[in-house]
Amino acid sequence: MSVTEFTVAGPNEGPYGVAVANGEVWTTLVHAGVVARLSGDRFDLGAPDSRPSVIVPGPDDALWFTRSGDNRIGRSDGASFDVPGSPFGICVGPDDALWFTLMDTDQVGRVTLDGDVSTYPIGTSGAFPAMITAADHLWFTLNQGNAIGRMTTTGDVTAYPLPTEAVGAVGISAGAGAVWFVEILAAQAGRITPDGTIEEFPLPADSKPHAVVATDDGGCWITLWGAAAVARLDAAGNLIEQIDLGAGSEPHGLVLDADGSVWVALEKGSVAHIQP
Repeated sequence: MSVTEFTVAGPNEGPYGVAVANGEVWTTLVHAGVVARLSGDRFDLGAPDSRPSVIVPGPDDALWFTRSGDNRIGRSDGASFDVPGSPFGICVGPDDALWFTLMDTDQVGRVTLDGDVSTYPIGTSGAFPAMITAADHLWFTLNQGNAIGRMTTTGDVTAYPLPTEAVGAVGISAGAGAVWFVEILAAQAGRITPDGTIEEFPLPADSKPHAVVATDDGGCWITLWGAAAVARLDAAGNLIEQIDLGAGSEPHGLVLDADGSVWVALEKGSVAHIQP
């Protein structure tokens, strides 16, 4: 593997989420209220405390992102939409709308491409829904509820308790036949099948896994925030590779490119490209 870093931010601006769309790499600068492209373009949101966080390409060729600091969903054309809570995770749902979590109100929200917003309760108080992904349904981590949630597009929710207590689940990503997630407080990865069967897999101690992206072969890539590294697991949950990104790099979001390479947002101010 080779690792190439690209500086995209100044000191303390904090690249956090990362996305690839139409051959371009985008990242959110969570501490600056900016969305940036690797090409050098910067889009100031006009709200320094807006905290742009997770970013994904939408079905309309725009980039959509959560603004957890000012309770809005943003879009790369400059539009933004008010939501009733602090949004964090976001994904494209099976209905081609954008679905997002509302951390502080225990809801999952939906916004159409026209900007119509609706919300659905998850049915658990204080669960702190974090990241969200889509397969046949919506799947999301309940960071303080110690569970994985599943929601239909009509708002029906099922919660699956995790085997280990107090794991602090964060990242989640739908893959081939199962959904991967990570447990930042337990240093574990997990996988849940459509019928609710859960397996957990150990990661290096104190590695603080943060985000995950599933791969076509049934495995996944994971950012190890506490270890300043990324890790790759195979379809059986075995750790087959760990790549050091350097002390203080603080890896957060990651995304798989069409060629199988991986882009990682490093809070120190850069985006890393990991290529076979």
